[in-house]
Amino acid sequence: MSSIHLEPDQLPDPANHNEGKTPAAWATNSGIVVGAIVGGVGFMIPSFAVVWAGAALVVAALIGGAVLRGLGYGQPIKK
Repeated sequence: MSSIHLEPDQLPDPANHNEGKTPAAWATNSGIVVGAIVGGVGFMIPSFAVVWAGAALVVAALIGGAVLRGLGYGQPIKK
């Protein structure tokens, strides 16, 4: 048994319950998956240009997700 006792006013605020189901999350994850598939195809056909194109898609998806989150389409940033 723990000897720690917290009062209700000492607990943190509950987290958002959207579980990442936001346009920013969907766009980011979809872009990463497409980039990984393109990069994988580049490895199979050995073409470094296609591999780098897949990597560029992943980076673009990460940047796009950050921009969408900043525009309010993602989970709010905790202060």
